[in-house]
Amino acid sequence: MSVTTQTPPPPSRLTGGARQRRRKNVNRLMMGVSTLAALIALAVLALVLVDIVIKAAPALNLDFFTKNPVPFGQTGGGIADSIVGSAILIGLASAMAIPIGILVAIFTNEFAPPRLSSPIRFALDILNGVPTIVTGIFIYGLLVIGHTQSGWAGAIALAIVELPIVARSAQEVLALVPRSLKEAGLALGLRRWRIVLRIVLPTAAGGLVTGAVLGVARVAGETAPLLLTSSIFSNLGITTNPGVALPNIPVTIFTLSESPSPQDHAQAWAAALVLVAFVLIVSLVARTFNERSRRKIAD
Repeated sequence: MSVTTQTPPPPSRLTGGARQRRRKNVNRLMMGVSTLAALIALAVLALVLVDIVIKAAPALNLDFFTKNPVPFGQTGGGIADSIVGSAILIGLASAMAIPIGILVAIFTNEFAPPRLSSPIRFALDILNGVPTIVTGIFIYGLLVIGHTQSGWAGAIALAIVELPIVARSAQEVLALVPRSLKEAGLALGLRRWRIVLRIVLPTAAGGLVTGAVLGVARVAGETAPLLLTSSIFSNLGITTNPGVALPNIPVTIFTLSESPSPQDHAQAWAAALVLVAFVLIVSLVARTFNERSRRKIAD
């Protein structure tokens, strides 16, 4: 009768102290790699901003912001009409996209059954991933062919781009509202719509504003949809009529960059700086509201 003996496992090559040193070394390595990646990202951002400021400096003056563009071949002028046109386009697009996006988020989070809310979220994700040039072509075929370019067509195209951003961010914010608050409202005998109106929306207000502001920042620099829907300007002055093609900053940057004139190139860089400054300000506002919303929900 043979007796089988179990071979003891080989001793570990690393002792407790060696394992700890190795973990510390790996941690230092990963911290160094992460820090390097962050510094590279900041360096790229700083390089882009410095380059834009340097190239835009020759064109930055009061006339650039207060005067309209001059006819081709003349010097001077500004982008006052494009600033007003962009404000109108973004305002109209946001007036359409933000209420619909928030209502879609409320429906999917608070009222829709799972078999319906999941396909809606999936559709929003697909719409968010559609290239904006495709959106522009769709609106071009729907509203421009057979008619003319207009501010309404451009605003609708921007609203389609902005809608999924607002809706998905609102869905994520509404999902963070504590369930106990809703259950307390139900315990008090409140109807579902009153709970949403009196409890859920005030609690998530900061986050909803954050999503709306991020949507505005997203469409502020969109060029592709506007090239197809609002790029044939009928005059060189300020217009507030969305029934005609409205001058706007993204298309103005594209047009000036195609010019052979160095002065037009400087104005294109200055318009780009205006756009970057707007996005920066809007992002800071969104970040402020986001922090307030997080603190409110946490409390």
